[in-house]
Amino acid sequence: MTEINSPLQLLLVEDNPADAELTIDALRSTKLVNNVTWVRDGAEALAVLHSDLQEPDQVRQLKLVLLDLRLPRLDGLEVLRRIRAEERTRQLPVVVLTSSREESDLVRAYDLGANSYLVKPVESEAFMKAVAELGLYWMLLNKVPGEIR
Repeated sequence: MTEINSPLQLLLVEDNPADAELTIDALRSTKLVNNVTWVRDGAEALAVLHSDLQEPDQVRQLKLVLLDLRLPRLDGLEVLRRIRAEERTRQLPVVVLTSSREESDLVRAYDLGANSYLVKPVESEAFMKAVAELGLYWMLLNKVPGEIR
């Protein structure tokens, strides 16, 4: 697990170090996301989200999970299912960020409660632009329960 600052605002679940680095760089370029925790597999993601050591307020500070589907140990669809099954993470925004163009993956992700499904652009500049725009929407514009007063 690689943590960049705290408190936790965004959880990146990505097993490919090159894609993770591009994603983090793109998010930082927006100047909206400084606090990213990067984990490399689904089991690690659930450990971060459900750790008994985690402060209860930390889940409320988490604004977004960027979730790859093809992960070691526990795949992204199972991670998503478990996120939605847990009371304290049920409403947490989860964006699937994957290379999978399989219709069955897309349908299953939405059936399990994904908030969005983005296929990773192959070209790095297009990838960074897509992630920056995604970060802008989810970190700045989107509202979650408890944010509107």
